[in-house]
Amino acid sequence: MTTLVEQTELKADTFIGIDNYNDLFYIKDQVLYKKTGTELFNFKDFQMGVIESVDVMNPMNIVVYYSDFNTVVLLDNKLTEIERVNFNSHSEFINTSTATLAANTSLWVFNIDSQQLESYNYRSKNKTLVSQPIQGEVLSQVSNYNYCFVLTSEKIRAYNIYGSLIAEINNDGFAKIVQVNENLLALKDNELYYIDKRTKEISKIKSPEINIKDLQLTQDFLYIYDGKRVNTFKLTLPK
Repeated sequence: MTTLVEQTELKADTFIGIDNYNDLFYIKDQVLYKKTGTELFNFKDFQMGVIESVDVMNPMNIVVYYSDFNTVVLLDNKLTEIERVNFNSHSEFINTSTATLAANTSLWVFNIDSQQLESYNYRSKNKTLVSQPIQGEVLSQVSNYNYCFVLTSEKIRAYNIYGSLIAEINNDGFAKIVQVNENLLALKDNELYYIDKRTKEISKIKSPEINIKDLQLTQDFLYIYDGKRVNTFKLTLPK
């Protein structure tokens, strides 16, 4: 069940989310913006092409992924560049299609050539295989420090940091996933579903009748961007 708390006008191409400090992240004209209560920061590198994804799980170490150049740019809390991770320059070329934050100085990346999820330490430049080859196109990937969830056209799979497959659920039309307390919310035909990775139960969430263009979930709130405004909801999950 969802209860509307607040609506905020936003003109953006992509809504990224709101971090633990209630700062707003979004993309407009290939520029990443961070809006606080008093300041507006931005990061841009037009030579890198389209921003494929942004992970704001750690506001001090933001992951900006450019799939066209197979590169991650790490930013601090003022969107100042910390360093770049170019997978093309690795001794073993890593052809990636996703990149999200993992523990310490590591990233969860999906290797297109091997069709495997990998953990890549960008300081030591060591990589660790996390999964066996995964069938199907990767539609969405979300992670935290301990778990990575991969949505393909066929399955939803959950892996832990040790490389164990801890859950596998058939994908019955889901297009996107976001994580909540190490479980998932999944989007299907503009409807939301709660997925318990332990029991594999799927429960439909009574959600508002608005267009879901982008969404993000924190511990307390569900944020839905409808293309004009960010709608903040208090989310009551199934018991």
